[in-house]
Amino acid sequence: MSRKAAVTALTALAPISWGSTYFVTTEFLPPDRPLFTGLMRALPAGLALLALTRKLPQGAWWWKSAVLGALNIGAFFPLLFLAAYRLPGGVAAVVGSVGPLFVVGLAALFLGEKPTVKALLTAVTAAFGVSLVVLKAGAAFDLIGVGAGLLSSLSMSAGIVFTKRWGRPEGVGALAVTGWQLTAGGLVILPLAFLIEGAPPALTGTNLAGYAYLAFGNTAISYFLWFRGIERLSASSATLLGPLSPITAAVIGWAALGQALGAVQVLGMVIAFGATLAGQLSPRTPKAPKAPKAPKAPKAPKAVEAPEAPQAPFSSTEKTGQEVSMDLEVSAVRR
Repeated sequence: MSRKAAVTALTALAPISWGSTYFVTTEFLPPDRPLFTGLMRALPAGLALLALTRKLPQGAWWWKSAVLGALNIGAFFPLLFLAAYRLPGGVAAVVGSVGPLFVVGLAALFLGEKPTVKALLTAVTAAFGVSLVVLKAGAAFDLIGVGAGLLSSLSMSAGIVFTKRWGRPEGVGALAVTGWQLTAGGLVILPLAFLIEGAPPALTGTNLAGYAYLAFGNTAISYFLWFRGIERLSASSATLLGPLSPITAAVIGWAALGQALGAVQVLGMVIAFGATLAGQLSPRTPKAPKAPKAPKAPKAPKAVEAPEAPQAPFSSTEKTGQEVSMDLEVSAVRR
């Protein structure tokens, strides 16, 4: 398995875990306490991670943690629960599934990730698949609920993009940064929960077990894997793992609650899951053309041997022995 595939698989555990939230909320928690539930998910998990890592933000990371905590947790949870309470579950899930489209636009604006036709088509296909899984005929639309659902999706999408943009401070692990955000988000929800819902309800052992799972398995561990994955994946790849959440919720509803799962829902799962996989595939980089071979240098012509220079004739001072004897004879006659 490649390194990217391993990171993607671990990151996918987060939305899969979040898909169990619906089951745990309806079966283990007190009814009609969405803000208190959001508070119990975020604040205990954040404080536990702070105690474990013993690191606090420094400098600009105080306000960055507050912003990320508000976007990913503090604003997201209340808006999400408001949408869930005012809309049928299927409508709320479909409204939330537009998140990848928000991320594509925000990533282009703040990260310089150029939107591609593939990213847009994949996001639309994933939303369509989710709608087949969860949307029921005759579902009612409430404007406040739809608005809350869209704002919750926008809040989470902005949190993904700014988490990617800012990363984390040098020398600080993802576990500590997760603790900062969960604590900040929980502190945002805390006054809202008491102002709107009043004092906490009396809790049973079943309620405490449900909140313990939500705080630590569903939130502390899941958000750690989520923020760690955002650092290593592109923003659009990470957010396209989101459809795994409603798919998981539908499977748990079918397996544990006996909810019907027909052919249309199965088709929707296949479409949404296929879009999720397509969103993780990196575009193929075309192979660079081979550089043309350099032409062979022409062989140097063989040196032509210079013809031997003709021997120079004898000079006037160079005479043969025969010529010398003839000269002597002529000289003797003249005398």
